[in-house]
Amino acid sequence: MKFFSKLLILPVKFYQKGISPLLPPSCRYYPTCSTYMIQAIEKHGALLGLLMGCARILRCNPFVRGGYDPVGDHFSLRRNKNPKK
Repeated sequence: MKFFSKLLILPVKFYQKGISPLLPPSCRYYPTCSTYMIQAIEKHGALLGLLMGCARILRCNPFVRGGYDPVGDHFSLRRNKNPKK
């Protein structure tokens, strides 16, 4: 993994271990938005993964149904329409 990708993942891991346990569960998706961000960065690189993760966070709101939404094999800012379990 490249240095910049690791650098972007560090604050997400800090959030997962230091901040998230103090808050009530609120993510509407599985995997959670923070896990999605890490997986997207690992799979698609720093820039595209960051964009995918930010788009996912913006989709995570009370007006969406949520549900299973894994990181897709191809870059997209939209929800994964054909998730494979």
